[in-house]
Amino acid sequence: MPLRHLLKSLLCLLMFIGALGSAQAADAEYVLGPGDIIRITVFQNPDLTTETRVSENGAITFPLVGNVDVGGLTVPAAESRIAEQLRSGGFVLQPQIGILPLQIRGNQVAVLGQVNRPGRYPLETFNMRLSDMLAMAGGIAATGADELVLIGVRKGKIERTQIDVPSLFMKGDLTKDVIVSGGDVIYVHRAPTFYIYGEVNRPGAFRLERGMTVMQGLATGGGVTIRGTTRGMQIHRRSEDGTQQVIEPQLDQELAPNDVIFVKESLF
Repeated sequence: MPLRHLLKSLLCLLMFIGALGSAQAADAEYVLGPGDIIRITVFQNPDLTTETRVSENGAITFPLVGNVDVGGLTVPAAESRIAEQLRSGGFVLQPQIGILPLQIRGNQVAVLGQVNRPGRYPLETFNMRLSDMLAMAGGIAATGADELVLIGVRKGKIERTQIDVPSLFMKGDLTKDVIVSGGDVIYVHRAPTFYIYGEVNRPGAFRLERGMTVMQGLATGGGVTIRGTTRGMQIHRRSEDGTQQVIEPQLDQELAPNDVIFVKESLF
């Protein structure tokens, strides 16, 4: 065999191994869907190398065989289907197919609630994490809570996971920065609030920060007016059974979500 033919065959083999290895390393169980862009290589047939998009009905167009339905198939299953059509058509006797997903558009994740750009976002790579999806949605809005909920299907069962976002970065707990899957829903609830009225300079509803005390709540409300006093101050708090509690708090006591602080007028 001439040297140039040998080198050409070796190059094709390396291209095939590289494409096949990359696809399998990424995720052998990934399911192809509409909008995905893939590269298809055929060992020792470089002229058949094709980059194509999975159509809305799940089909691709491939040289010699025409339309091939790959939507809903894993990467290995799609490789086998293309190989079978090349073999049955008599185009390639022993086809060895490699599929490398280039852009993953078929699987999307919904990011809802208190984020800056809620919507559905595609999984552009195999290993996109929770933080990647939040970044695509513009991050958590100022009105968003520190915790979010991730809902998805894992091993055939619906799983709901509550994740503390600040701990991902402040404490370095990256175990919760999980890899998301197509069909997942990320929901950011509105941040908890507390209310303050009476003799304060800025009565109203305010975001309840983590660990916020009564004194910090008063400061958020602009402080007590010259007519007000912290003596006899009350917190109206609703318990889990729905009953209303009235508490006379200490200034270093922590506030709870939906607490209502009432600052009385001084009698002297």
